[in-house]
Amino acid sequence: MTAILRTEKLCKTFSNDGMQQHVIKNLDLSIDSGDFTVIMGASGSGKSTLLYALSGMDKPSMGKVFFGEEDISSYSNDQLAMFRRRNCGFVFQSIYLLENMNVIDNILTGALVLQKNTPALISRVKSLLGHVGIGEELWKKYPNQLSGGECQRVGIVRAVVNEPRVLFADEPTGALDSSSGQAVLDVFTSLHKDGQSIVMVTHDIKTALRGNRVIYLRDGSVVGEYKMPLYGTDDVTSRRDSLQAFLNEMGW
Repeated sequence: MTAILRTEKLCKTFSNDGMQQHVIKNLDLSIDSGDFTVIMGASGSGKSTLLYALSGMDKPSMGKVFFGEEDISSYSNDQLAMFRRRNCGFVFQSIYLLENMNVIDNILTGALVLQKNTPALISRVKSLLGHVGIGEELWKKYPNQLSGGECQRVGIVRAVVNEPRVLFADEPTGALDSSSGQAVLDVFTSLHKDGQSIVMVTHDIKTALRGNRVIYLRDGSVVGEYKMPLYGTDDVTSRRDSLQAFLNEMGW
């Protein structure tokens, strides 16, 4: 497999009341194209900080981040903004849909940055909405007329409408109830089966089960990783037991 993301001696340091806090420490990591990589670890281990560095949302203090063959750690803020638009999709715990726009228009706000409002684009948006279970009866609804799970699925469509090379997710089910969270995870699984590269931060084992690789962080360093087959090709109970054993070994 070809590495789509790679770090070399990645470091991220924050200054807090004159004290230096080293959140990511000399981290070397490679993520292959097509992988569904899950980042786990205790609170404060550097999970979200790593995701932001990998996606170009934040610059490292030292070291390099390669996206394919591009060293994005050397980019200016303007270059990073354009790079993210063309290559990255984002799904967060907070959904950030625009309350004054309906479902279709919310998705088009992201798509129209790079594409023209053409019949082909509208057709793609509608096809994606159907793929995630958002029926035509909801397309003209506003966010306050949708459930949390429906809003998050709309957010996923907005994140993938421009066909990002990598979809980044930070606790995407953290604010959802069990049923809505399950529906959102099913969308991630479907996207992964279709070849979408995904990097996701989570503290939830049910969510982590959807990945094919789990990276465990402690104090800003990778201390272990666990690989799994494609979700749905093995027994879920044994998959959970094996992942739980790995996490227990890591001190989770």
